[in-house]
Formats: sequence, structure tokens, C-alpha cells
Amino acid sequence: MRILFCCILLFLISPVFGQEIAQWRGPSRDGIFPDKGLLKKWPVAGPKLELQIAGIGKGYSEPVVYKSVIYISGIKKDTMDVISAYDLEGKLLWDKVYGHSWAKSFPDTRSTPTVQNDKVYLVSGMGTVCCLDAKNGNMLWSQDAQNQFKGDYLIWGIAESVLLTDLAAIYVTGGEETSVVAFDKITGKLLWKTKSLGGARAYASSLLIERGGLKIILAQTANDIIGINSINGEILWSFDLRPFQPGDMGKGCNANTPVYKDGEIFHTSGYDHSAIMFSLSEDGRSVSLKWKNDTMDTHHGGVVLIDGNLYGTNWQSNTKGQWVSMNWKTGKTNWVKDWFTKGSIISADGLLYCYEEKGGNVALVQPDAADFKIISTFKVGAGDGPYWAHPAIYDGRLYLRHGNILLIYNIQGV
Repeated sequence: MRILFCCILLFLISPVFGQEIAQWRGPSRDGIFPDKGLLKKWPVAGPKLELQIAGIGKGYSEPVVYKSVIYISGIKKDTMDVISAYDLEGKLLWDKVYGHSWAKSFPDTRSTPTVQNDKVYLVSGMGTVCCLDAKNGNMLWSQDAQNQFKGDYLIWGIAESVLLTDLAAIYVTGGEETSVVAFDKITGKLLWKTKSLGGARAYASSLLIERGGLKIILAQTANDIIGINSINGEILWSFDLRPFQPGDMGKGCNANTPVYKDGEIFHTSGYDHSAIMFSLSEDGRSVSLKWKNDTMDTHHGGVVLIDGNLYGTNWQSNTKGQWVSMNWKTGKTNWVKDWFTKGSIISADGLLYCYEEKGGNVALVQPDAADFKIISTFKVGAGDGPYWAHPAIYDGRLYLRHGNILLIYNIQGV
């Protein structure tokens, strides 16, 4: 009986990322996918292209797979954002308009679906937060959060994917009324809103962590990284990022989800901004600066942490960058290597998957603090526009989006 009670208690207090969920950059939002038994080397021409799905809509968002269904967002109908569901053979099961797309620069859809408990959560390009039935696309609730809370945009609009806590769907508004809001996951009713710290929203998706018995939301605006009590919206701490962002170009363009491990938080944002490591107090209620690094200024491709080292890219211009590794504990740069240009990065089964954004070259890389050790490469040919969508891996398949096309490669080992 005691064992049963402990198991029930563990289930009740488990963080949301321990439950069945499909979301931005993997189950823990850290770019690490749990698949095992994957190919350790690809054929010369690349892994087998198993499926190509055209007509998914214009977008840079990442595909997710939940209960053998592929969910992906894109602009399919005029200026409207659409969420589509496909089976694993590429058959369209349903699609649904969920809001207006961003109307200005780079309007392509950027919100990756978050799927949990047979519900899909999304943000439209103009700030509609909604929840749909994952089985049929029926709208369960929708909130015009942008207008309701007088949110404030930066120049490229919204590129946020909804974060889920035990009870809430989290959305960063920015602006003078509030900085972050929480909607009830089931009903869509407002649960809480934070006070405003000022500044527009950033382009980053938030992260849920645990520290000192608290479940803490790590959110970003154009000005600050913020720690928020997920239960009531209390701002536990904030840190002004602007002193680490010299010059006017890209100031406030925070586009990467933070990386968290053992009481330390890593932040990076491109544009010659300093990468920053914070130490989070044991009670979760304050942060202090541990170190900064002026090499790994990742634009928007994300970073991954493997065996005590970070891997990602730097920013040389909006179209150019290098691949970088640095030590998590010390902040010392391990190496900087040229390989086409910057791009996005994920990891699975101990290897790195790099997807450069200009030519669609893909590399399988052995993580190593000594060098950028490329094992295999191939090139994505289909689709158009920049290769900005982050890769994803589900059930032995590598998912690569290029604009209006989704390509699915078999990378399962034999």
C-alpha cells in the first residue's frame, strides 16, 4: 500500500514534461529527442526518403508527432494560419484555420503545435491563443490574447510555441498591461497574468523547470529573462538582458529557448550579444550571473547540451554564421568551425543533427569538445525559402521541413 501511495504521489507531482507530450524541440524543449537505435552513419546519398508531403502551408514551424499523427502549422488559405493533421502515410486527416497569420515581414507561420492529452495548443501570427481537439480539429477554445492584453510586437511578430504547465497554457504578451498570461488548459479562462515589466515580446518559446519545490516558467521579453511561479504568476526574479546586447541591431531579438540543468540557465540570442550563464538560487527565487561568452551568439537555431558541452552556431550576419562548441561549466569556447552557414541543431541517440539554413545541407555529427566531427551529410532539395524550421525525430524518422513541404527520412538502424 505504501508503494502504491508513493507511486500515486509521484504521478501527481511529476512535471508536465514527464507526461506524454509532443512539442517544440522535443519532450523537454531542450532539442534532445529520446529515440534510440538510430543509424550511426548515413548512405552516401543520405538516409532513405520515406515520405514527402507537399501543401502543408508556408511556414517555419516544426512538425510534431503524437499518437502516430503528424501535426504541422502553415499558411494554406490566404492570410490565415492553419493547423493540419496527417497520418504516417501522408494522408490529410483534417485541417483547421486557427487565426490570422503575421501581416508584415516574414509572415510564414512559426508557432509549433503543442499536443497533450489529445489537445493541440497554438498561437497564431497575430496573437490568437487556442486549443483544438487533436482527433478532429474542432476548436475547444480561443482567446484573442494580443488585443485582450494589449500585447506589444517586435518587428518580426510572433514566433512562440505554447508552453503547458499542469493546469495552464502559457503565452508571452509583452506590453504595458502584463508580460505573461496563463489560460486554463481545459476551458481557456484566464488563470493569472503577471505584472508588466515593460518591453515588447521576444521570439522565444518558454521553458518549465523545477527548483526549490517550485515549478518555474522561464519566459523572455525583449528586455528581460523572467522566472515566474507557474501556480500564481508571481514574478520570482527578472534579469535585464539589454546591457549584454550592444548596438541597436537585434536588440531584444531573443529567439532561443533557454537551456537548464542543475540550477544553471543558459541564454543566447545572436547579433554579437553575449551568451550568459545564470546560477539559480536553491529556492528558485533569485539568479546571479556566473559567466558570459562572446562567441556562441546563436541567432535562432537553438543549442543542445551533451556531456557537459554546448553545441550550436554563432551569428556573423543575418545570413552567415559558424558552428560552435563551448564548455557548460566554464563558458570557455571549445571550437569554432566553418560549415556552410549557421542553422538549427538537435540531438538523438548520442549524435547531433545539424540543418544549415541557406542551402539545406544536413549533417550527422559526433559530439566532441575537440572538433566538429561530421560523420555523414546530405542535402534537402525540395521546397523553397530559407531552411529555418528546426528538425524533429520521432519513431526512427527524421522530419525536415522546407517551406510548404515536409520530408521524412528513415534513420532507424538495422
